Amino acid sequence: MRRSFALLAGILLTGACALPAAAAGGDQSFTIKDPRITESSGLAASRLHPGIYWTHNDSDDGPYLYAVDSATGRTVARVTLTGVGSPRDVEAISIGPGNQIYVGDIGDNLGGKWPYVWIYRLPEPKKLTDQTVRATQYVVKYADGARDAESLVVDPKTGRAYIIDKNEDGGHLYQGPATLSPSGANVFRPVATVDLWATDAALSPDGKRLAVRGYFGGIWYDFDAGRIKREGRLDVPLQGQGESVSYSADGSKLLYGSEGASSSVQAEDAPGAGSGKSPSGSAGSGAAGDSGDGLGSTFKTGALAVAVAAAALFGLRRLVRRR
Repeated sequence: MRRSFALLAGILLTGACALPAAAAGGDQSFTIKDPRITESSGLAASRLHPGIYWTHNDSDDGPYLYAVDSATGRTVARVTLTGVGSPRDVEAISIGPGNQIYVGDIGDNLGGKWPYVWIYRLPEPKKLTDQTVRATQYVVKYADGARDAESLVVDPKTGRAYIIDKNEDGGHLYQGPATLSPSGANVFRPVATVDLWATDAALSPDGKRLAVRGYFGGIWYDFDAGRIKREGRLDVPLQGQGESVSYSADGSKLLYGSEGASSSVQAEDAPGAGSGKSPSGSAGSGAAGDSGDGLGSTFKTGALAVAVAAAALFGLRRLVRRR
């Protein structure tokens, strides 16, 4: 049964991968060309190096970050983290004040069994060369028990960290302490409900908009120091394993990434950057036709079936890999 379903999902994904992508260059769509990057699970636009996006593998790679040039899709630097333990399930990356990079080793493939997870913080290198950088490691616990998560954002003004847990029925935005402490546990507490099975999230450069993506779509919120108000849906592109999202450095674009070798990163106009409306024109959770699933208007007939098959194949692959 599993083999048959995986085969069907693979056939459907073949068609999905054939969909055209936008033109490459600058903060437009691009393809990650580094053969070492096969499970890109997080994405963050550099403000120090225009056009550069930081990413990392999900697991089984090591303490590495990759700086990818969006104009070419090529890696221009690999950073090795020291001062941390062995990464377990790295799922997210965000850049806070002072060009500090935050890495979320927050995944839990056991479904919320690990009593704690980690966040790593390091200064973004001023020169893009292969190098080793010492990072600070923070222990993270949740006020209401262990859980799986793939979304980490850091307020670009205050430096406060937030995590969104991954729950098929919708999750919560968890707020960390005002300042993370390298000694003892940093307790994250739920402060708002998120209406999505979240695989990543990003804060706009001005810290006023929160974009949350999932396998099947996305939602954007007004953001004010942890207080969120749902504003509309995101037009998330159809991807086989939609794992990451980042605002461009100027906040005009949202870039959506996926896992896999030679994975694509697709750019879409960011809602709220100019007109204050989402791309699909819906104003919020009460808009007509908005069922709360975050599906964007780019989904055509049969796209949901492809996404379901992709998610099923993804889950089976990870299950087999973890055994």
